[in-house]
Amino acid sequence: MFHRFAVDFFRLCLWLLIIMMIFVPLERISALHVQKVFRRGFVIDLGYYFLNNFLPKLILILPMALVGYAVHRVIPAAFYSGVAGLPLRIRFAAALVIGEVGFYWGHRWSHEIPFLWRFHAVHHSAEEMDWLVNTRAHPVDMVFTRLCGFIPIYILGLSQPARGTLDYVSLLVIFTSTLWGFFIHANLNWRLGPLEWLLTSPAFHHWHHTYEEPLNKNYSAMLPFVDRLFGTHYSPKSEWPSRYGTVAPVASGMADQLLQPFTPPAQNG
Repeated sequence: MFHRFAVDFFRLCLWLLIIMMIFVPLERISALHVQKVFRRGFVIDLGYYFLNNFLPKLILILPMALVGYAVHRVIPAAFYSGVAGLPLRIRFAAALVIGEVGFYWGHRWSHEIPFLWRFHAVHHSAEEMDWLVNTRAHPVDMVFTRLCGFIPIYILGLSQPARGTLDYVSLLVIFTSTLWGFFIHANLNWRLGPLEWLLTSPAFHHWHHTYEEPLNKNYSAMLPFVDRLFGTHYSPKSEWPSRYGTVAPVASGMADQLLQPFTPPAQNG
């Protein structure tokens, strides 16, 4: 058990080093806002990086297995056999699209349902944006949005954890979405031109984190057409948010942030 933990920890450290070697120089060369590498909140986000690479996976094992088992009991095996026979690239592309729709609604509900917002507000408490803000998330928030993204993927058989084999589709979806998450949170002044019709950009996602109007826009992680479809797309050509964060009261320390959503909200008066 300890040996496995040590190996996983080493891999996370190596992955962190690789990501830093990519994004730190890019943010020095193409910075949107002038700020320090070790900006305010960097240590907290680093803590979330390690926590959210261990805890959500443990929490998700049981519900993911139950979902996989349940859908295979309800939907004919012939359907899943047919889907499993599709080329990996087809299943992966379809899973990205279907998962994006599920993630969109999980993310949107996290803004619109007060109880869920108590957890999601942790992510929006960052007042300076860079690549590591991608990791700032309450584990409950991360578990909920991942379930929303993966349940439709499992129902359609694009990923089949109940088969007992290595689930490449899930691994590829998580890897791709995580890497893109670092990119769209980065402190980069990049625009993608016509590609922004197909893929989200730092500009697109920075507007999601704006402190000022317009709020509650751009819920998609990778595919902005989903926001266009549901009327929440906002991406002006030449403007950027001037301020990030949230008016919701969020504790400053990591331990308090983890506990705060479980405590009764403060009463006015």
